[in-house]
Amino acid sequence: MSGLFRLRRQQPALPEAITLEIAGREQRILLRGNPQARRYILRVPSDGGAPVLTVPKGGSLATAREFALRQRGWLAGRLGERPEAVPFAEGGVIPLRGAAHRIVAAGGLRGLVRAEPAPEQEDEQADNEVGRLLVPGAAEHIARKLTDWLKREARRDLERAVALHAAALGRTPTALTLRDTRSRWGSCTADGRLSFSWRLVLAPPSILDYVAAHEVAHLAEMNHGPRFWAHCRRLAPHTEEARDWLKREGGRLHLYG
Repeated sequence: MSGLFRLRRQQPALPEAITLEIAGREQRILLRGNPQARRYILRVPSDGGAPVLTVPKGGSLATAREFALRQRGWLAGRLGERPEAVPFAEGGVIPLRGAAHRIVAAGGLRGLVRAEPAPEQEDEQADNEVGRLLVPGAAEHIARKLTDWLKREARRDLERAVALHAAALGRTPTALTLRDTRSRWGSCTADGRLSFSWRLVLAPPSILDYVAAHEVAHLAEMNHGPRFWAHCRRLAPHTEEARDWLKREGGRLHLYG
């Protein structure tokens, strides 16, 4: 009969990732379909995550792979320029509230992690001194103990900042949780639950303070309209500087641990 509809051939679903050999090493590349995209786009996150290849509507796995292969030279260069991850291990240097600290195995089986600031320097040219994070216990437990300690310190700092900003705004959050998300530094639900990345404790205190103010402002305005930003800037006058810092440096906080 006439008027029959022809079924369109649907593209097979994209896999989560492809693997290519880049500079002699196997490199995983995440695939992300985007119906709004007009072309294939390859980017390298600054936070140490895997490269991401955006596939436009109608794109295919074969074309995505060919595109990535053509970009191997560029990709190798970008990956080579990216700072290497710093594990939580003896000798590693990580930021704590924006100040560099070296991880030191303190020995002993018991005790708490202790932070010691960098010693005061008489010679202003000697800028290689850093603080110390003394971690007790066996070397294989340093990463876990230090992560747990950093999360406790982050909670303490965030609870203090949230309480201050919530009182100024006349609002009360219902809960505060910590996560390790790459997509956002904080969030606020409609029922007043605040969530933050524990990695904010690695950043300068003004950055953590801004993120706390940002999420507290959502207790009054669940949007990013003019009234929200007015609340945010009143609570954190350094909002613009903190946002710029997060755009420039925030991704590096994910390189630690």
